[in-house]
Amino acid sequence: MSDAPMIGEITAEEFSINARAIYDEVRKVIVGQGELIRSVLICVITGRHALLEGVPGLGKTMLIRTLADTMSLKFSRIQFTPDLMPADIVGTNVMETTDGGHREFRFQPGPVFTNLLLADEINRATPKTQSALLEAMQEKMVTVADHTYRLQPPFFVLATQNPLEMEGTYPLPEAQLDRFMFKINVPFPSADELTEIFRRTTSHENAELQAVVSGEQIIAMGNLALQVPIASHVNEYVARLIVATHPESPTAPDKVRRYVRYGSSPRGGQAIILGAKTNALLEGRYNVSFEDIRAIATPSLRHRLLLNFEGQAEGITTDQVIDELLDQVSTGS
Repeated sequence: MSDAPMIGEITAEEFSINARAIYDEVRKVIVGQGELIRSVLICVITGRHALLEGVPGLGKTMLIRTLADTMSLKFSRIQFTPDLMPADIVGTNVMETTDGGHREFRFQPGPVFTNLLLADEINRATPKTQSALLEAMQEKMVTVADHTYRLQPPFFVLATQNPLEMEGTYPLPEAQLDRFMFKINVPFPSADELTEIFRRTTSHENAELQAVVSGEQIIAMGNLALQVPIASHVNEYVARLIVATHPESPTAPDKVRRYVRYGSSPRGGQAIILGAKTNALLEGRYNVSFEDIRAIATPSLRHRLLLNFEGQAEGITTDQVIDELLDQVSTGS
């Protein structure tokens, strides 16, 4: 890749070196989970948000903490609980007495004023508290009382949730889900991976992690990804995919018409294209292919399709719907 073109602030070769450095550091702690690490890395590079879903003990929080350690970024963690309030996230105005004896309000920033925010078990907080993140996730700013405060870039939310436990949890509303670029399912490790996990976690072995990239480098990598070209016919293919997720569309596959209540928003298409551009760079290419689109489609859309009662009753998953969507929507090539 020595002849890689200069795009934006860094070269594609530097992009690859930085991505590999992050990946190698994370692998010092996380065993296996290559696709999971790659998906989270794509969200971080593009400055978007990711929702990790998996049963307890699979290392979701550990992965995010490890990722934070590989980057010179400000890191905050919020443990979401039913009694958490919006002010616990965004901050609040506190009364202070000045040296002159006057009383005045001073804004005390909350943990959302960071670069990488870990929202642990996000579905344990009430919808009122969950909504405190909406403005920060979409607009990269926070409004408290009559003042608006901008968040310093880069800013991204990496959230976790447990799909099994129902007691004491509140499902994320669609508006909240739609602000996550990817919803990433965390798979259970294989027997060989479990063996290595047990070896590492039941001994004195401790990996020493180094910060290998800065916030400025992450922003530059994201700017580079934005400038990766995408052919018009590939762009049109993504548009056809999004339209076909809606059951009232004449191009909707059978599973969509039978089991989907609402299809994807335009953010789903944006997530696919941004993710595909970044995926192409990670593969050492400088243009988006149909394979990139297919690789990114499922995590981009699985949380943006709302199943109807029949789909839920028959145990249909959104991943199954997306598989049929990818099979039946023509690339037009």
